[in-house]
Amino acid sequence: MAELLQLILFGLVLGSILTLGAIGLSLTYGILKFAHFAHGDFLTLGAYFALSLIATAQLPILVSIPIAALATLLVALIADRLIYRRLRRTQPVILLIASVGVALILRSAVQIIWGPNVQVYVQGIQLPYVIPFGDGAIRIKPDHLVIMGGALVLVTSLHFFLQYTRVGKAMRAMSDNPDLARVTGIDTEKVVLWTWGIGIALAAVGGIFAGLDAQLHPNLGWQLLLPIFAAAILGGIGKPYGAIAGGMTIGLAQELSTLVIPPEYKPAVSFGIMVLVLIVRPRGIFAGSST
Repeated sequence: MAELLQLILFGLVLGSILTLGAIGLSLTYGILKFAHFAHGDFLTLGAYFALSLIATAQLPILVSIPIAALATLLVALIADRLIYRRLRRTQPVILLIASVGVALILRSAVQIIWGPNVQVYVQGIQLPYVIPFGDGAIRIKPDHLVIMGGALVLVTSLHFFLQYTRVGKAMRAMSDNPDLARVTGIDTEKVVLWTWGIGIALAAVGGIFAGLDAQLHPNLGWQLLLPIFAAAILGGIGKPYGAIAGGMTIGLAQELSTLVIPPEYKPAVSFGIMVLVLIVRPRGIFAGSST
């Protein structure tokens, strides 16, 4: 029983990371109508910006997170102005291909600036909290509490933003019906900027949390991209609330799968769930945009 609860804890931690990435991916698809394949590499970029602040500038992690998120957002806005904005009126597949190019550029930049080697935020072993349970014990690292607590705060804040602010309501309206939103006078360019802001900032924080949970390497976001896409599709791509449910489901499924399969095959679980959803319910649990 203790082993099962330990895996559930790990699943909640992974689900928190995937949720932050999936929300941004889902918002981007809902507003801009294209699959942003560079999303994972923006996640990596945010993690490495935090590395510079924590390891080089010696800033606390809670101070580094918003600064790294803002720095990542600035890079995303530059990419939008130089590349995506010029292609928005073209077919979605053109934007998708452009995002693959942006992903390769970001990954190469990370390798050039920070190097290809594995790195960590803090050297040394972090002692976990040990909670006796039955014949075993559950171990919780302090970083796991930061990850789950941070994700909960961000998701709750996003809920209130989407439900009770004028910009949030405009984002939901544009996601549901872009043409009607334009006719009613919604400033679509402003909504696009807010979409990039929220989506990329959440991805950057997700990357930082992934670095806290494990280690940093240039392919960090690329390896998380498939589970993030699976979470967004499972919840209904274009639906941020569905992305929350999808992220937690994929995280728990991957960790609990180690009870019956080797841990090396965890990514195959998210792929299998994604394929199954596309076959059985292509619009996802929350009936999002057609994938």
